[in-house]
Amino acid sequence: MRLMTVGTDSTPNFPKLSLSLASTSEEVREVQRLRYKVFVEAMGLEALENHEGLEKDEFDEYCDHLIVRDTHTLKVVGTYRVLGQRGLQHTRSFYSESEFDLGRLEHLRPRILEAGRACIHPDYRSGGVIMMLWAGLAACMRREKADYLIGCASVSLADGGNTINSIYRQLASDHLAPPEYRVTPRLPFPLHEEPLTNKATLPPLIKGYLRSGAWIGGEPAWDPDFHSADLFMMLPLERLDSRYARHYLKEMESA
Repeated sequence: MRLMTVGTDSTPNFPKLSLSLASTSEEVREVQRLRYKVFVEAMGLEALENHEGLEKDEFDEYCDHLIVRDTHTLKVVGTYRVLGQRGLQHTRSFYSESEFDLGRLEHLRPRILEAGRACIHPDYRSGGVIMMLWAGLAACMRREKADYLIGCASVSLADGGNTINSIYRQLASDHLAPPEYRVTPRLPFPLHEEPLTNKATLPPLIKGYLRSGAWIGGEPAWDPDFHSADLFMMLPLERLDSRYARHYLKEMESA
């Protein structure tokens, strides 16, 4: 199912891209192969290596998978996994609940859409792919009549945790969710209280969430499997304030 196409093959450094939802098992495997290359091979996560070359889990079967392709090479260059209410009937829980206690959000559960496994090929990280994926998420929220988007945003611990310490302390003052929306990590990542001397650069995914009006839900959780610390992100639809997401959503509605 194609959602939209943008770009022109003649534009330097901006290939023509298409956005769609995976509609076959082979397309899901294409997504899983990209995730394997980015999450396992590029990050050197030996514990997650497998002979199939696929990064997958039990949630994949019940999720929609947004796909961005380079229409010239047909290569999958970006993806986002989306879990709505129909899938939730099978999984019985959001992926985020493996890392965070979402007890305070229980009353919002029927109005939540979860996004995860955001992944972009290293050669396509100039901005176009993430904008299309955000447009897809906005469209999914409208389709599912969801009022809230949630997800986990990962920060590598390759530097021993300095980056996540800096990022959390930067964001906690201005982007922390109101108390009634906060969550608790099941395995907290230990933060330190040393003076903040240098501000870390925000990863594109977190930057995209914040630009769209999202909050962080509290302190980070520790994900040993992916050697990362994860921030819980929450975006109420009424706070969606991304010009590019609104622009592409309008394009998709008129397509």
